[in-house]
Amino acid sequence: MKTTFLHTLLAVLLLAMTASCRQAGTDDGNQSRTLTVTIEPLRYFAEQIAGDHFRVNCMVPEGNSPETYDPTPQQLVELSKSRAYLRIGHIGFEQTWMKRLEANAPQMQVFDMSQGISLIRDEGHTHEGHVHAGGVEPHVWNSPTNARIIARNVCDALCRLDSLNAPFYTARLDSLNGVIDRTDSIVRSILADAASHTFLIYHPALSYFARDYGLTQLCLEEGGKEPSPAHLQTLIRTCRERGVRTVFVQKEFDSRNAELVAKETGARLASINPLNYHWDEELIHTAEQLTINN
Repeated sequence: MKTTFLHTLLAVLLLAMTASCRQAGTDDGNQSRTLTVTIEPLRYFAEQIAGDHFRVNCMVPEGNSPETYDPTPQQLVELSKSRAYLRIGHIGFEQTWMKRLEANAPQMQVFDMSQGISLIRDEGHTHEGHVHAGGVEPHVWNSPTNARIIARNVCDALCRLDSLNAPFYTARLDSLNGVIDRTDSIVRSILADAASHTFLIYHPALSYFARDYGLTQLCLEEGGKEPSPAHLQTLIRTCRERGVRTVFVQKEFDSRNAELVAKETGARLASINPLNYHWDEELIHTAEQLTINN
């Protein structure tokens, strides 16, 4: 009788332990192996390093402005499954939503991927009505120099979250740095043939790209808003004086003023997508647009 009781008790304990392990496995699958990022280019960096060890969600879908986007209720539910949030740094979405996202998912660790980047600062700079902290120009990812730092920050974050697989992440970082180096080399080769080193863009998303390659970026936006007639006339005159041949347009923004400037100056319109998931392809495409019809 005593033996039967002990066997029964042992069976109950084993069942309880199995249920607990299953629950823990479910939690690990839904939470500890999920990361969230703000924009598609950062998802590219995260996935290149994480491989199949983490699933990566993106808060701002392609085609939406990360300055003004508001997350959906479903996205907030998905966020609660995230082990960590990799923020790009100073983009408008993060300035507006980050504290609320952290409150919505208190278990989630937050890592800043802009740490260590030499930031461009303009105390009077605004984007779409948002004044960024310290007047920081937030488009840090559109630059091979910055991309190397972002990639290192991603790797460091993953190694902290999953130290057992640190050698895997470090090896993936080396491979990604090879892609960044090749992209940088290709862009420099393309831009060597550029007749003009000044371009016009509606939203100043290429500030760090311009800094990397010694280019001058002129911006249609005036204080984060539509340009005034006086500002447009000044830009048209400046574009003529500097021999601007390329006016960049982005699908997130109205292109009518860009079309007007292009018509008045004889420059060509070129469509780019600085929020493209395929970071390397987009940088090369951007460089190529600056050399067409030289």
